[in-house]
Amino acid sequence: MRWVGFAAAIVAGLLLTSCRLIATADVTALANASAPNGAGGFDPDKMVASIWSTKVVPYIEKKAGPFVEVRDVAAKSPDEAGAKYGYRAKSEDTPWTLMVKLDGVIIAADTESRASTISVDASGQGKADAIVQIGPAMRGTAIRDALDFVSFNDFTNQIDFARYGKAFNTYVNHATLEKLSRDALVGRKVTVLGAYPLVSPAETPLVTPVEISIGPKS
Repeated sequence: MRWVGFAAAIVAGLLLTSCRLIATADVTALANASAPNGAGGFDPDKMVASIWSTKVVPYIEKKAGPFVEVRDVAAKSPDEAGAKYGYRAKSEDTPWTLMVKLDGVIIAADTESRASTISVDASGQGKADAIVQIGPAMRGTAIRDALDFVSFNDFTNQIDFARYGKAFNTYVNHATLEKLSRDALVGRKVTVLGAYPLVSPAETPLVTPVEISIGPKS
């Protein structure tokens, strides 16, 4: 009996030392790990595909405002812009995610890296008013964070919630961005429906597209 008690104490000690809290900064890295989709019944890619055309796009189309208007309102009052054109979880530490309809001309394009972007002049003043991500790699979770029908409380843990956010970027890349031409982009017209986090009104918005169309040179 003394040996059994000693063994139980060792096991308990090992369990305690093996447990750790997951830091917020580690969540994205863990979400990008090689765990297969569908493990434990959770498949974020299928979840996104099932609501994309029926819920995600209609919701953002309805909520989005003209980019220049949204930007100008946000510069004066982030909360006013957020209440009208955006969404954020009920937390003071969470920035608003704003939804916009962006029309303009591409004045610069970075297509050398996987995190490709285009810079868009939406005001006709010859400067970049917004930077639009065109993938395949995209930063942030703006699409997920713009949706008022998605809640962290609906997920088992931070990792699943982060994987779900990444799945929106993956979906729009496969459905739309992979088909975009990457040649001679500068000078061409572009129309974007998308979202961006309002980190600071002074920063150039980084827009994640939901829909994007690139036309001829203006």
